[in-house]
Amino acid sequence: MMNSHKFFSNKDCKYFPCHDAPGVDGFNCMFCYCPLYYLGDKCGGGFRFEGADKIKHCEDCHLPHLPEYYDIVVDALKENMRTHSFGGNDNEVQ
Repeated sequence: MMNSHKFFSNKDCKYFPCHDAPGVDGFNCMFCYCPLYYLGDKCGGGFRFEGADKIKHCEDCHLPHLPEYYDIVVDALKENMRTHSFGGNDNEVQ
């Protein structure tokens, strides 16, 4: 897949791939450090909580790393922005 506004693969990164995924040719680095992580158990990805501190582990999640999920990630971010106030800004999220 070619790099675009929905896909970027950085095979030169020392962490590439950051975790197992179905094939490195389609591994999307666009969302390096998942933008949905902060949503906790509502992120929509494949994760688990471990230990007494309930640390969130996302090694088995491919949601931000497969190009076909780009729109799902962006839509989740938009929805979260619609439902939460950020500094009293009344701008509408498109």
